[in-house]
Amino acid sequence: MRPTPDICNRLVKAGSQTDDEIRLIDMALILAAIDRPNIDLQPYRRHLQTVSQDVDNFLGGLNGGAGLPERAEALAEILHRRYGYVGTEEAFHDPDCANLTRVIDRRSGLPVALGIIYLATAHRQGWRADGLNFPGRFLVRLELYGERLIIDPFGGGRILTPWDLRDMLKAFSGIHAELKPRHYHRMSVRAVLVRLQENIRGRLLREDKLEEAMDVIETMLLFAPSEARLWRECGLLHNRLGNVADAIAALEQYLKLDTGTDVRYGTSVLLQELRQRLS
Repeated sequence: MRPTPDICNRLVKAGSQTDDEIRLIDMALILAAIDRPNIDLQPYRRHLQTVSQDVDNFLGGLNGGAGLPERAEALAEILHRRYGYVGTEEAFHDPDCANLTRVIDRRSGLPVALGIIYLATAHRQGWRADGLNFPGRFLVRLELYGERLIIDPFGGGRILTPWDLRDMLKAFSGIHAELKPRHYHRMSVRAVLVRLQENIRGRLLREDKLEEAMDVIETMLLFAPSEARLWRECGLLHNRLGNVADAIAALEQYLKLDTGTDVRYGTSVLLQELRQRLS
């Protein structure tokens, strides 16, 4: 579904903002409203405010003095044990599990959707919390005075040890995979939102719903206009749909933004072929 003009305007505004200016939870709710255009988002915002207040109450007003284990315990206690937020395998087959309003309704969703709720709750406390683009599982890292702790929102907020992370990586990438520094890189707010929408796009492509997948990619480009690979995906999909002129425009934009990936040459060759086809 295409976003309404009002939602488009909000996404375009986010596209012109720096990453620090984008509020993750607000944008995730706006994206959720694309599929539910008449929904009132205020009850969802109030719910998240209540969750945050419950975390503060659980810590007994000692929020600033709480250590990392106490902070992780507070998130797990309130979000998982009190409100029931947890992931299930069914989430990977349900398109609604990437829609934040549906996730709040059901208390279950994809790892990145649950991670956004954990991040929003931590940020409301004034805590340093970042999303990690871990293979196969979106994780959340809490940080305090240079110390770090990683939790798994999909797994009920449990704290992960290095051995847990290693096992998780091998289960997803194969037994020869080993942890690398890149597995601990923080994700920008924009990147988290892109990952959320990529789940929707991927499902639509697997179902061969190309026009709908194009709507999702073009929506992502509204708030992530400098994301080179999205322009490439946009161009490739336009090509599959037979939209040659649109494919050329998207691939040209990709080449302007890409500073040298291993697919740049192949993209340049395709672009030349498309230009010849159009001439």
